Amino acid sequence: MTKDYVVGVDIGGQSSKIGLVDRMGNIVAQEVMRYGADSPRQYKENDAELFIEDLCKYIGRVVESVGIDSVQGIGIGAPNANYYTGTIEDAANLLWAKGRVVYLSQGVSKHFNDIKVTITNDANAAAVGEMTYGAAKGMKNFIEITLGTGVGSGIVINGEVVYGADGLAGELGHTVAIRNNGRQCNCGKRGCLEAYASAIGVARTAREWLEADLDKKMGNGRESSLRHLADITSKDIYDAAKEGDPMAIEVFDYTAKLLGYMFADFIAFSAPEAIILFGGLVKAKEFLLDKIQKYMDDEVVSFWRGKVKVLPSSLKESDAAILGAASLAW
Repeated sequence: MTKDYVVGVDIGGQSSKIGLVDRMGNIVAQEVMRYGADSPRQYKENDAELFIEDLCKYIGRVVESVGIDSVQGIGIGAPNANYYTGTIEDAANLLWAKGRVVYLSQGVSKHFNDIKVTITNDANAAAVGEMTYGAAKGMKNFIEITLGTGVGSGIVINGEVVYGADGLAGELGHTVAIRNNGRQCNCGKRGCLEAYASAIGVARTAREWLEADLDKKMGNGRESSLRHLADITSKDIYDAAKEGDPMAIEVFDYTAKLLGYMFADFIAFSAPEAIILFGGLVKAKEFLLDKIQKYMDDEVVSFWRGKVKVLPSSLKESDAAILGAASLAW
């Protein structure tokens, strides 16, 4: 029997997206498994087995129309996923996987009668999807940066994803952006790029500035509209920036500066054709992309200046990671 489908899974900090993908790269069925702060389902420490059980239920629903016997395999992108071992290892943004090794590939495969399950870092999966179907099509050297709950990266050199000796290469979100008195990152280090440039980090910048009354110094004494919100999110900051809120605009400028300076360092080790941004925070691209490009070009070694473009993903937010993960399964 010809197996004409694979399943692609994108595991994130707030939700997991599951898609049934045909050989042409079409996502023919899709489900979203939500477990963020506003969702009834929450996963705590030591809930890895429960998470896998629930994930398998959602995968089963996605393949219900074609049957599992029509599926070639399952590909999964997840934070700290190890391509070599099929495990998730101490994923800072997944409470059920923090501080432990989770045998994700083995657990999912066993549920579906030992079907082939291949996993990789979520940003690596997004990079493969981008290279196959999106803005990186035709590129052999680029870096995919995911700006969501965390900051992930997929590094492609000579057309191949970089995994390193232990399968965990590509954690640019945990390179240090602020050396002195940097914020505590979920990974245990201080000053990581993720602590500043993720959606959570951007919201934290706004809260810290409001506590220091910096908004009143940026807009001729004008209070930021964010001051009256109980729980600030990156979307709130984007909405305020669109309304001309000086502090919200400055928060994005500060974020763009950190990303631009760090991207200049990233260029130095792999000389990519482009750095492609993917994830929820990229919706604020009018306040980020041009500024990132400027700060990056200001900081990069002169012979790379103007050569490397900062581009938004050309795929839907959910599609790149699903399609990239799915491509692992063929």
